[in-house]
Amino acid sequence: MELRTVILGHFLVVSLALNAGLLYRDYCNGGKHRFLKDVLFFKNECKNSSLATNRDAHLSKSAFLDSSKALPAEIIDLDHGDPTMYERYWQQMGEKTTVVIPGWKFISYFSDVKNLCWFLEPEFASAVTRLHKLVGNAVTEDRYMVVGTGSTQLFQAVLYAVSPTNASEPISVVSAAPFYSSYPLITKFLKSGLYKWAGDARKFKKDKPYIELVTSPNNPDGLSREAVVNRDQGILIHDLAYYWPQYTPISSPPADHDIMLFTVSKSTGHAGTRLGWALVKDREIAKKMTEFIVLSTIGVSKESQLRAAKILQVMSDVHESKSNFKESEPFFDHSYNLMAMRWQQLRDAVKKNPLFSLPEFPHGKCAFSGRTFASQPAFAWLKCEGETVDCEGFLREHKILTRSGKHFGESSKYVRISILPRDEVFDQFTERLSSITS
Repeated sequence: MELRTVILGHFLVVSLALNAGLLYRDYCNGGKHRFLKDVLFFKNECKNSSLATNRDAHLSKSAFLDSSKALPAEIIDLDHGDPTMYERYWQQMGEKTTVVIPGWKFISYFSDVKNLCWFLEPEFASAVTRLHKLVGNAVTEDRYMVVGTGSTQLFQAVLYAVSPTNASEPISVVSAAPFYSSYPLITKFLKSGLYKWAGDARKFKKDKPYIELVTSPNNPDGLSREAVVNRDQGILIHDLAYYWPQYTPISSPPADHDIMLFTVSKSTGHAGTRLGWALVKDREIAKKMTEFIVLSTIGVSKESQLRAAKILQVMSDVHESKSNFKESEPFFDHSYNLMAMRWQQLRDAVKKNPLFSLPEFPHGKCAFSGRTFASQPAFAWLKCEGETVDCEGFLREHKILTRSGKHFGESSKYVRISILPRDEVFDQFTERLSSITS
């Protein structure tokens, strides 16, 4: 019996070795590329079943790709707004934004026990306030600042904070279509009894309390937005993630709303830092937002706050003291020029192809830069003209991954396309878009 067991054991080892060898041979002979293609080029019905499925598919594929490299040449992924466009600028800044954190630092949960948001690092709060004053895009005086793990957590926190706790039914949450595709998902995710997603603000007819999400500039179409419902019982949340001078002219006076949401990922490009902030007039709302974040994550990473503070400080330093940074182009100047070139490149590609069209934007004078220009959003709201009904599916046939308009409460003839990938990906995209025939 022992001999038989030993022999079977040897056969098992030999079998495993042979199988491993065959898999390795297939990998080296192109199997790897076929596998990546299968993962990336998933079928239409799988991707469109829900945005959550869409995200899962993209998350699974990212596990097999080195994030520091472009996607395989045959696939162009512009579904997500991953702001890798900004990498080159920050690489050129060298050590100016490097942060060294000793091992003994940030042992405590607390940052400032005197602050209502006690996990907000004073250094980060100071850098945010300074940048807003420099750009002139938001009022910071007489506001409570609440920091969150990206604007997604802040959005959940503010829904919790403004929803009435003694209502007979959940308060309705609305946003004018096309609205940010994650709003319905985030609103529904916790299955809260306090609030519920009620869709397009233009179709909201109930004479009851409501929460309206106002995204300006809007994601996905890039247009400036104001409230739509405008009734007495409404609570407004202004998502100003893209209200920065590389994307749109900054108007005067600065934005002065009750609740304003911002995020590091859209202002500087550091999406991986996972940090956002809210400027809130009402103390009780800010207090309840802080309570939500404490209950969900017991605060926000201090390392992220310190890193973001350094980056924001350098941005302000370069803009305010250009003579001391002669070798460094100010961030907003660099980003504006890059966005202008990309939008011109995209419009040139669309002009060559009657299958597609893009929205036009009004010109405005920017109070920050003094330039007069039309908005150049982080996303393009591309329309498939003619008989094409499923624009996302059509582009996928040409190996361009986008996000369908139906996820934004709009027609599937539209898709949202990120303008923020690395240069080589964007160049490849515009070249391919201009050459599509059917």
